[in-house]
Amino acid sequence: MINVGKIKPQYIIDEKGKKTSVIIPLSEFIELLEDLEDLAVVAERREEPTISHEDLLKELREEKLV
Repeated sequence: MINVGKIKPQYIIDEKGKKTSVIIPLSEFIELLEDLEDLAVVAERREEPTISHEDLLKELREEKLV
C-alpha cells in the first residue's frame, strides 16, 4: 500500500490560480489504482460470512494446501 504522505504531487492551475489537475509519477498512480481495487474488493465482500482461523486452517489442510 502506498504511503500517501510520501507522494509529492505537482499541480496544474488555471488562469485564476485554482488547482485543476495533479501530476504524480506513473508508478505512484499505478500503486494508487491497485490500492483502490483492493478496497473495492473489501467493500464487495464486506457482507460475506467469516470463519475462524482454526476452521480456515482445517479446510486448507483437508485440501492439502498447507
